[in-house]
Amino acid sequence: MTGFFIKKAFFDGWDNLFSLAGLNLGYLAIFFLFAFLPLSAGVDNLLLFAATGVGILAFSLWHSLTSLSMAEVADYRTLGFKEVFARFPMAAIPGLAVGALNLLLWFAIVIAIPFYLMQKSFIGLFLASLLFWVCLVALIAEQYFLPLMARRRKGVISNAKASLTLFLDNIGFSFVLFFHTIFTLVISILLAFLAPGFSGVALSGQVAVKLLLKKYLWLESDGTKDRKRVPWKELLEEDQEMVGKRTLKGMI
Repeated sequence: MTGFFIKKAFFDGWDNLFSLAGLNLGYLAIFFLFAFLPLSAGVDNLLLFAATGVGILAFSLWHSLTSLSMAEVADYRTLGFKEVFARFPMAAIPGLAVGALNLLLWFAIVIAIPFYLMQKSFIGLFLASLLFWVCLVALIAEQYFLPLMARRRKGVISNAKASLTLFLDNIGFSFVLFFHTIFTLVISILLAFLAPGFSGVALSGQVAVKLLLKKYLWLESDGTKDRKRVPWKELLEEDQEMVGKRTLKGMI
């Protein structure tokens, strides 16, 4: 399943490259307004702190809108920008929820963990380590939240619990997705984050959840099935036909 996930995420992004670039302009605009301008203007620390907080919320809202839109791409449908903005009412609450979590993570990483490390004591080191692992788990589980909001159409709390469940039930793949995200952002530097960028990250999350949910639909169809022997070849057959036997050489 992992190999097909990487293949599908790549070719879905390639087939919708201009859509990815257009949505990435939104991320770049947010970075320009809430990071580049305040730093260039030399604002004081308090204003910079406030601008960063507002920027994180704006980023999270835009990422929510992008992720919900990328569900269409992962389902082999054409994405239009008119349809993207039509999803804003549906994306607002999940985006604010993600924004609140991202603010907490930012506070923990930038302020709380360094504070505990500065104590130079066993308790301080223990609390810093504990907080680090809590943040890491939250970051990895968060990858599933917005895709689940797009596909399950349930509430924030229900999908937050489902995100943690997906992480705990698929720890190996969750780390694959996490490092895939890091790799995606690193190679995005070469194209100034226009592609694949954060919209590519959103697309990868949608592809991952789309494929993972097939396992749970299969398990729900018969409670006696062995969850350790998932017939991925059978479950992914339709998607493999949709993606086709494509290669990098064939693209060129």
